[in-house]
Amino acid sequence: MTTVHIPAGWPATEDEARAVQDELRGRVILDEPGPPPGTGTVTGVDVAYDDERGVVAAAAVALDAATLGRIAEATAVGEVSFPYVPGLLAFREIPTVLAALAALDRDPGLVVCDGYGLAHPRRFGLACHLGVLTGLPTIGVAKNPFTSTYQEPDAPRGSSSPLLAEGEEVGRALRTRAGVKPVFVSVGHRVGIDNACAHTLALAPKYRIPETTRHADALCRLALRAAVGRTGTPG
Repeated sequence: MTTVHIPAGWPATEDEARAVQDELRGRVILDEPGPPPGTGTVTGVDVAYDDERGVVAAAAVALDAATLGRIAEATAVGEVSFPYVPGLLAFREIPTVLAALAALDRDPGLVVCDGYGLAHPRRFGLACHLGVLTGLPTIGVAKNPFTSTYQEPDAPRGSSSPLLAEGEEVGRALRTRAGVKPVFVSVGHRVGIDNACAHTLALAPKYRIPETTRHADALCRLALRAAVGRTGTPG
């Protein structure tokens, strides 16, 4: 497990964080389709917090996109690097997520975030932020629509409807299981929305949530329990 401290010069205020978002947002690449679904490696990232101790644990779990078998994993634990502010959550997570990705023994391929890409009030959620910093293709698959609105997709698996913010389509509500609440897919970096939805369906053959997120969620929770139980704070 990698231990991460707050990077020097990391934003400390809301104004500083928004300035970073403004600077990086223009670097998001939206005109690439991304890797074909079912090929190469797909990596899920997720985080778990102990806010009382100011600790965050991140996990990166790489799957074979064809079989969905786990082929690599890594964790990192660090200090929570920013206060809780809706719309700026990436600044709490990015340093530790980057460390977990860097600790993998292979190229992560497509990265799937448990969160948002363009479906974000400032059009720059975690998936966009992570994609710009790493250069990797990224998508966001969220459990809730945050500030966006949508019409219910049709009931069959694979049905979708536009996810809208101020009249702009920022993603899609996608039905991964027939008759079950949709997930909310948005582009992060270097992937088109059609491909992002196709990847999400390929990664969710049995459950509402993609296998990448299910594996990463379980692993980051284990890493947090191990870190807090061992030291009380990351060292």
